[in-house]
Amino acid sequence: MANPLKKLAGQTAVYGLSTIVGRLLNYFLIPLYTRMFIPEEFGIFTEFYAYVSFLVIILTYGMETALFNFSVKEKNSDTVYTTALISLFVSTLVFLVPVFFFKQSLSDIIRHPSHPEYIVWIALIIALDAFTSIPFARLRQQNKAGRFASIKMINIGANIGFNLFFIALCKPAYENPASFFHGYALRLYNPEIGIGYIFISNLIASLVALIMLSPDIFRVKLRFDLALWKRMMIYALPLLLAGLAGMTNETGDRIMLKYLLPKHLAEAQVGIYGACYRISIIMTIFIQTFRYAAEPFFFAHAKENNAKEIYADVMKYFVIICSVIFLGTMINMTWIQQFVGEKYRSGLPVVPILLIANLCLGVFFNLSIWYKLSGETRFGAYLTVYGALVTLVLNFLWIPSTGYLGGYMGSAWATLICYSSMMVISYFFGQRRYYVAYDLSRILGYLFISLALYALSRFIHTGHLLTNLALKNVLLVLFLFLVYRFEKGDLQIIASRKT
Repeated sequence: MANPLKKLAGQTAVYGLSTIVGRLLNYFLIPLYTRMFIPEEFGIFTEFYAYVSFLVIILTYGMETALFNFSVKEKNSDTVYTTALISLFVSTLVFLVPVFFFKQSLSDIIRHPSHPEYIVWIALIIALDAFTSIPFARLRQQNKAGRFASIKMINIGANIGFNLFFIALCKPAYENPASFFHGYALRLYNPEIGIGYIFISNLIASLVALIMLSPDIFRVKLRFDLALWKRMMIYALPLLLAGLAGMTNETGDRIMLKYLLPKHLAEAQVGIYGACYRISIIMTIFIQTFRYAAEPFFFAHAKENNAKEIYADVMKYFVIICSVIFLGTMINMTWIQQFVGEKYRSGLPVVPILLIANLCLGVFFNLSIWYKLSGETRFGAYLTVYGALVTLVLNFLWIPSTGYLGGYMGSAWATLICYSSMMVISYFFGQRRYYVAYDLSRILGYLFISLALYALSRFIHTGHLLTNLALKNVLLVLFLFLVYRFEKGDLQIIASRKT
């Protein structure tokens, strides 16, 4: 049988083709957005996608993880799949109908009364993404990483393509009568829509994904098992609560910034924070990629004799990679910051805080195996609800203040405190119920070394940009050398391991 860590690494790489490459391509849209739209407009984009994050969690209500769990336990995995699929289809329709009827009222509530069409477009995006999450999860469960990646890449390509068409081509052409494309732009572009073209592009891309997944949806006979559905819901609903609380931790600060800051500052602050948060998303990209492969991997290897040893190794190398991402990002911030427009760079101090915060979140995800494998998913809900309370309380206290922790700086520190405390609590609870011999000395050691090297890099000032970058990147090479020096023996052992 193949080496399990090699298999996990290989699947992570394939999922990474769609996730890392796709997210990076989307990441390269940030220079476009932050140069074509002022912070107040970009704040609208950031705000709406915060709503999307919450509502997708609600509309999937833990069914992805339930699919993984029950597909292993049930004899007929097709029934598990179609039961989850029909459940999502019905709940999505229930969500869409009132949104269409009350779009103006909803638009008034969130202070965008002149754009009820934004509500409709966002609702359709949410509905499509929620429904297609089950066919995508099925591909992961069946280890069809190649098909998963190809559909994701086409989806991302469509999104980027239409963004470039509407925002990079039509918008400038519309505003410039001398442009060769001006006549076409007058018919194709409406300046009143503005930032809404980002939503339109996303909606078209979501429709493309649904069309491409249609063979996977209709390949099996649709069958709804009510008894199975009830058991899946009992398993999944605590994960819904955990996911909702987790999304509060991840994106709730952007919503709170809007409503806790003065109206004349709120949208700009949300826009600046959202743009700079995208720089720290380099860490999130890896974590999401890892998560796609790791969740089914953890379930599949739970019954192996050396499962806990494998989990310990996964944790250590996960932290090593995250430490490299943190150090590489921060010592190269001189040129990375160019990805956001100059008006947004006042928010750059949040980046190192958010990078470490997301590292802690990734560790927390690794630690979550103890309650997912034991079926005690309520503990995940308890932990993330605790995190949500920390997020809400600290943001409520700090955002309106006028000191260092005021505005988005308070949001960044609240995120770090939330994720780090969740990580520590989960570790101690988990070790009592599902002990794994994590190599804490090396895990903490690598993290400390990366932080120390970053601190050292801040003292490098030669007066020459390229010289500064070269010297700082020597520190990154030093870190990689130390990792190789300490891990060489363990890597040789892991390379020969079989399940």
